[in-house]
Amino acid sequence: MPRALIRRIGLCLLIAAPAIVFRVLGFHPNAVLDLVVFGAAVVAASFLLAWAAEAAQKDISGPLAIAILALIAVLPEYAVDLYYAFRSGYDPSYEQFAAANMTGSNRLLLGFGWPLVVIVALMVANRVAKSKKAARVTFLQLPRESRLDVGFLAVLAVVAFAIPLLGHLPIWFGLVLIAAFALYLWRASQAESDGEEHFVGPAALIADLPQRPRRLTVIALFVVAAAIILACAEPFAEALVESGSALGIDSYFLVQWLAPLASEAPEFIIAVMFALRGMGAAAIGTLIASKINQWSLLVGSLPLAHFFGGGGGDLPLDARQIEEFVLTGSQTVMGVAIIMALRFHWWSAVSLAAIFAVQFFVTDTGGRYILSGVQIAIAIVALIIHRRSILPTLAAPFRRRVRGDGSDDALLAGAEPAASGPRREGA
Repeated sequence: MPRALIRRIGLCLLIAAPAIVFRVLGFHPNAVLDLVVFGAAVVAASFLLAWAAEAAQKDISGPLAIAILALIAVLPEYAVDLYYAFRSGYDPSYEQFAAANMTGSNRLLLGFGWPLVVIVALMVANRVAKSKKAARVTFLQLPRESRLDVGFLAVLAVVAFAIPLLGHLPIWFGLVLIAAFALYLWRASQAESDGEEHFVGPAALIADLPQRPRRLTVIALFVVAAAIILACAEPFAEALVESGSALGIDSYFLVQWLAPLASEAPEFIIAVMFALRGMGAAAIGTLIASKINQWSLLVGSLPLAHFFGGGGGDLPLDARQIEEFVLTGSQTVMGVAIIMALRFHWWSAVSLAAIFAVQFFVTDTGGRYILSGVQIAIAIVALIIHRRSILPTLAAPFRRRVRGDGSDDALLAGAEPAASGPRREGA
């Protein structure tokens, strides 16, 4: 095994070691220190998971690999969110936190992750274009196979509005969402890969290993990272709540934003590294897949965790959580509408980031519903502009792929060109 890889894995294990010691000894000096120690361990384990999941693409087909990578990368988020949902089954005071982590992470992915990747990818492409005295690059072209993911996300974004309408999360609805995720994995496994996978950082070092050592390394990293996350999820989740009281900060705010920052950091870093290497479309594909599993498997699992924790068949949602679902759902609809034609323009990325930032200054209920309305209005305008892509996108999750000549249903509908990657003016 390369020394560079050993050093990076060793550093992650060293960062996680104090948390394991705290956990084994039952040592909890104070909430803030617990938050730092266990939070650092979750971040370190998230890096191990991300490296292993990315390297695993060496042995799994492309589209399915991206779906599995997106699932594994957010396992820390699942652990924290499902803990809150499970605890809410016997402690009603935790019901308010059950979906907080999910809504925060979901909006962080689209409002910060998507724009960041697109802007970095276009900056890199324009730097290359300038050196070659070529035309300026104005948008990132997603590959044709992304139609499947965008279609699934579009359907889930619409279905998500049933949650605030119902006012709670019933188990039957959760099972429907889980079935949707299973369908997504099945469809992703049938999709054709667009070529050889590319790896960056420690994942590249793992992928370059011979087959047997590579697979053993990937499995070992999965097991070790999962063990660290499972050991730290409960104390980290409790520390988030207790630290809010100790620091005079809204505990809901910490649960919604600090935990996702910890769990999503490795995914963002890997996505940016892809973008820096001119693979912005692959980075966006991973982040889209993450949103799909959040809206399907994660949300669908919450009422089940609540039930197994001793609660009833429905996970109750208070007014704040309903408001959060509306804001998150409307943002998802807006994001889907913007990329419906599989083109991600720089001005779209800037707009998404700006609207995401506004929500931190609009804290009252009325203002947040108005912001949700603004996002829906932007989505309607984008859908009108991309109206030719609506039916091919909504049909993509259910339509059989046309094989043999390299074309698919979206292409037959004239939705987008074949190439992917940054595109120039006039392209």
